Amino acid sequence: MKNISTENYLSEIYKLEQSKIKVKTNIIAKKLDISNAAVTDMLKKLSSNGLILYERYKNIQLTKKGKDYAAVIVRRHRIWEIFLNQIVGLPWDKVHDEAHRLEHSSSDELIDRIEEMLNYPEFDPHGDPIPAKDGSIPKLKESTNLSKVKIGEWGKVIRVNDYDNEFLNYLSRIGLKLGKKITVKDKLNFDNSLLIKIGDKQINISGKLASNIFIDLN
Repeated sequence: MKNISTENYLSEIYKLEQSKIKVKTNIIAKKLDISNAAVTDMLKKLSSNGLILYERYKNIQLTKKGKDYAAVIVRRHRIWEIFLNQIVGLPWDKVHDEAHRLEHSSSDELIDRIEEMLNYPEFDPHGDPIPAKDGSIPKLKESTNLSKVKIGEWGKVIRVNDYDNEFLNYLSRIGLKLGKKITVKDKLNFDNSLLIKIGDKQINISGKLASNIFIDLN
C-alpha cells in the first residue's frame, strides 16, 4: 500500500487549483493512483489540521495555511526540475520522478542557492510557473489549447501538461518541445485528431494528446 505524504496531497491540490480545475476526491485519487476511501481519510486529516476546506460532495480548497505550505513544495519541485534538465542534462520526461524524490528532503537554503545559480527561472521545463519565495506566481502568457486551434493557424509551444512520462517521451520523439513552432494542417471532427507540422515533418496526433499542449498563437 502506498504511503502518500501530506506534501503530495497539498501539492496536487495546489496544481489543480492553479489549473482552474474543481478539486474533487476522485480527481485526487486518480492523480495519486490510490482509492477514493484513502483520499477521503487523508482529506479529513488535512481539514482537521487547517490545511484545506473539506465538506463531503463539495469542492476541496486549500486554506491560506495550506496554500503557503503547498507553494513551498511546488517551488522546490519545479526548481529541481530545471536543475536536473539544464545542469544535469536529464530529458524533460525524466525530471519529474527525480524532482519528486528530492523535493521532500531539500532545505530552503539549498533551493535558494540552486535558484540563484539558475538565474532565478520563472518556469519549469514543461512551462509551468515556479512560485516565488513569497508565494506569488509568475504570470503565464496567453495560450491556446492546441485542440482548439483552427486549420492553418500556427504558434509556438509555451507549455505542456507533465502528467505522464510516456506522453513527454513521445513529444520528444516527434520533435516537440517548448518554443517549437506548430502549424495545424488538418482536423478530423469524428475523432478530434489533428495533422500538425513541426519543422519539416507532418504528424497525426490524437485529440487527447493535443488537449495537453498549449501554444502562443501568432
